[in-house]
Amino acid sequence: MKLTLRVWRQKNADAEGAMSTYQVDRISSDMSFLEMLDTLNEELILNGEDPVAFDHDCREGICGACSLVINGDAHGPERTTTCQLHMRSFEDGDTIDIEPWRASAFPVIKDLVVDRSAFDRIIQAGGYVTAPTGAAPEAHATPVPKPDADFAFEHAECIGCGACVAACPNGAAMLFTSAKVNHLNVLPQGAPERETRVLDMVGQMDAEGFGGCTLAGECATACPKGIPLVSITGMNKEWLRATRKAGKR
Repeated sequence: MKLTLRVWRQKNADAEGAMSTYQVDRISSDMSFLEMLDTLNEELILNGEDPVAFDHDCREGICGACSLVINGDAHGPERTTTCQLHMRSFEDGDTIDIEPWRASAFPVIKDLVVDRSAFDRIIQAGGYVTAPTGAAPEAHATPVPKPDADFAFEHAECIGCGACVAACPNGAAMLFTSAKVNHLNVLPQGAPERETRVLDMVGQMDAEGFGGCTLAGECATACPKGIPLVSITGMNKEWLRATRKAGKR
């Protein structure tokens, strides 16, 4: 395939950015989207130009590092991560716009790379359990009902890529935060911090400058791991429960 790429280029966080146009040829439909960008970068390097910076790591849809807005859609036209998107989803002669995540809490570092450390700080605020260390406990020592286990596993699938924020018209991080809160709050191991967890993580989310949630639903549509929209309502219930309990103390 022969493609026209319009790529966001920005030298650093303080520089003005702009879209730059490139032509790429001999692109196989079996290539992943990131392999196509590798091909572009090889040509740029051969021509003495600066390659396009973009995030990637495992390239297996697990780590959550890849983060591109492709033709206006977070991760592109398929419900998957950018690294698992293949060029068979495009046609010969297509023009493809490639941009970084767009959110005030995700400032651009260079080109298509953004700073997602805001997610790390939300996790640090309460995305953990306190437990005595030592030998692993017996597997059945703490019974967990099957519905609760399924609920926890569903939310634990969140890879923290940030597609929910990029897709949200408000730049909200509610789907990410709710996934991290809910998958611990439903388990007995997470019970000791149940109230403080949701209050601290939501508080940190607000402090990071993410937008307010209006339940537009774009986050759940874009999520490559299928975190459901009801995750947000579940966290809202946890937050109300925690604030009421804190008010009685």
